[in-house]
Amino acid sequence: MSASMAVVYDESALLALGAGNRLASQFVSNTEHAATRHVHIPALCLAAADAQREGVAEHLGALEAVDIVALDFAGASTVGALVRGGLDWRLAHAVHLARPSVEWPDGCPVLTVDPDLYEGTPLVRTIRLPSGK
Repeated sequence: MSASMAVVYDESALLALGAGNRLASQFVSNTEHAATRHVHIPALCLAAADAQREGVAEHLGALEAVDIVALDFAGASTVGALVRGGLDWRLAHAVHLARPSVEWPDGCPVLTVDPDLYEGTPLVRTIRLPSGK
């Protein structure tokens, strides 16, 4: 039995997915065909991407293979603390989901076009998406 794997899409990855980026699409496609694969979309990242490109939220909301993750109380508290500490709100929800948790003891890598945005953020791994298709 293979281990479960999950990735977290940040705002830039969602915009890349909406623009037809092959690697971003491949993660979603692999999730559709394997119960052990998971794609997490932080609601705040989705809102930020939709603000830049209208229709992104509607498109991604229709995909059964992705899990759009809302903020619960613990998440809102953590995101608030990250923003207070200087992290951009568009990244904070992705950071919260990427860090180790009970469900994901090793954390989940953030799929992003710009991994440098996460430099210096403890316990966060990234996967760089190519900026083109």
